[in-house]
Amino acid sequence: MPDFSAVKAALAAQRIETPSWGYGNSGTRFKVFAQAGVPRDPYEKLDDAAKVQEFTGVAPVVALHIPWDRVDDYAALGRHAADRGLELGAINSNVFQDDDYKLGSVCHPDATVRRKAVDHLLECVDIMDATGSRDLKLWFADGTNYPGQDDIVGRQDRLAEALSEVYARLGQDQRMLLEYKLFEPAFYTTDVPDWGTAYAHCLKLGPKAQVVVDTGHHAPGTNIEFIVATLLREGKLGGFDFNSRFYADDDLMVGAADPFQLFRILHEVAKNGGFAPETGVAFMLDQCHNIEAKIPAVIRSVMNVQEATAKALLVDLDALAAAQRSGDVLAANAVLMDAYNTDVRPLLREVREEQGLAPDPVAAYHASGWQKHIVADRVGGTQAGWGA
Repeated sequence: MPDFSAVKAALAAQRIETPSWGYGNSGTRFKVFAQAGVPRDPYEKLDDAAKVQEFTGVAPVVALHIPWDRVDDYAALGRHAADRGLELGAINSNVFQDDDYKLGSVCHPDATVRRKAVDHLLECVDIMDATGSRDLKLWFADGTNYPGQDDIVGRQDRLAEALSEVYARLGQDQRMLLEYKLFEPAFYTTDVPDWGTAYAHCLKLGPKAQVVVDTGHHAPGTNIEFIVATLLREGKLGGFDFNSRFYADDDLMVGAADPFQLFRILHEVAKNGGFAPETGVAFMLDQCHNIEAKIPAVIRSVMNVQEATAKALLVDLDALAAAQRSGDVLAANAVLMDAYNTDVRPLLREVREEQGLAPDPVAAYHASGWQKHIVADRVGGTQAGWGA
């Protein structure tokens, strides 16, 4: 049977990274609906993130996105985060929103455009130096829409050249996390479409290059937990972008569409040592809250990850291994299902109370009055967001 004291200790020690853009106006490709009280700059985003940490106790890290979070003084932004009990996490690059990138960024056929894209990635490493961030997260919208539009192998060569230059710029304790995506916005070929392509590039680059798994970036029916287990086995799982999808890259709250899938993923993480700090796996949300209130949605997402983690930690691994060795298919499956069907909410309430937190983070947030405060206070200026 699982050691409940160890399970509780693991839950209390969990760290979930929240995305700065999740607090701003972001949403679908067709329309972004503005909400009252949304942050107007990165400092106000951190103020909101501090509330998520205040009520969950497991979300002390905030990822930034450049240029959405560009400021004049990143050291000052880091101090602002520290004053609120936070630290700055992954620096996410953006080489997909400029008109120059219509035909790609680091894979573009024009060397001038490629130079512009690589210079931005190097700027992001400079920002990492200033903020103390460990991770540079790379996602490329690069690809083609039509057969014959560009040379497939040539684009891979350009990608490898760009990644190699940026990799060489990384500091000793910094990492490059390469994200992949099946399709969109490129519809014929995507230059980093799957975990195999990302893994191949990272393997050639070296130990500071690892793969990040966005749970919304796969074809229907893909066994994501197999990918996670394989990358953990190879020491190449750098982190997650947690969200949910029904059709494509929907960016809905993690666990909303298929909580059983989230449990299966985190079971492989738990079983294969992925929660150990020395693995360095980053557990980050990557979501766009378009019709739901921002801060409660982030809190709910953190809670969804906590619940799936608790269930994964409750799997009786000894009983599972015994059933697997004996070839008892039903017994092995039952071990997993028993853990998944456990109501872990009382356990998590107990963990929060032992940390001096309210047992229900969402209710505690609503009772805090912060939402009313920001709606009244954040009047005027331009709300943060990426538009659509």
